[in-house]
Amino acid sequence: MLVDSHCHLDRLDLSQFEGSLDLALDSARTNGVKRFLCVAINVDNQAEVRKISEKHDDVYASVGIHPLYTEGQSIDLAYLCDEAKHPKVVAIGETGLDYYYAKESKVDQQGLFRTHVQAAVESGLPLIIHTRDARQDTLDILNQEGAAKVGGVLHCFTESIEMAEAAMELGFYVSFSGIVTFKNAKELQQVAKKIPSDRILVETDSPYLTPVPHRGKPNSPRHVVDVARFVAQIREQDFTEFCLQTTQNFNRLFQL
Repeated sequence: MLVDSHCHLDRLDLSQFEGSLDLALDSARTNGVKRFLCVAINVDNQAEVRKISEKHDDVYASVGIHPLYTEGQSIDLAYLCDEAKHPKVVAIGETGLDYYYAKESKVDQQGLFRTHVQAAVESGLPLIIHTRDARQDTLDILNQEGAAKVGGVLHCFTESIEMAEAAMELGFYVSFSGIVTFKNAKELQQVAKKIPSDRILVETDSPYLTPVPHRGKPNSPRHVVDVARFVAQIREQDFTEFCLQTTQNFNRLFQL
């Protein structure tokens, strides 16, 4: 049993599934994937994410604005807290900071990030964090806004073990995507070996970041099995036990 702890089901390339999201999910289920967290990235796709979660018992949703979508997105604490009341919404995010692609908007990103953390604390839901080239600012804001009260996950992790350890001290989990399977991800693979078993998650971030051996093809939740198998192998863990552990971690974090 596995969980895809982070995917964008509203953005999948469904051409390989006869245009059907149902078939895409069934393909994953056949591969042993039993739960999916469909993550919102802006106000525009929030309704579709929620709709998908309502249709499928094993799909959950989040509410939030990705740091690369801050331009033209105006939300406040009340909006996030109200959306968080939906029974299928289990997290706030994805939110965070991305200075790699959008350093020029760092001030706006920081303000919106703080609002998300405040909403998580008020609603009691964990955070889904996107962070790139913004290690210290990410940790500072999490500390300053009291994120330790709710915890969360650093998704699609590509940072250092030091950042992972600092986040884990705040009650956060660390999630690995298909990036960890790439040939040039040797440093990240070393990080994946060091994360405690009770703090690790796996994801696809589909439709992005297709893992080896499917590089060059569209990504979908069924490929979380390949991520899990790879991480279990480099950690020298039994695959079945690793799947069970990451599923337990997911259920614990998102209070399922």
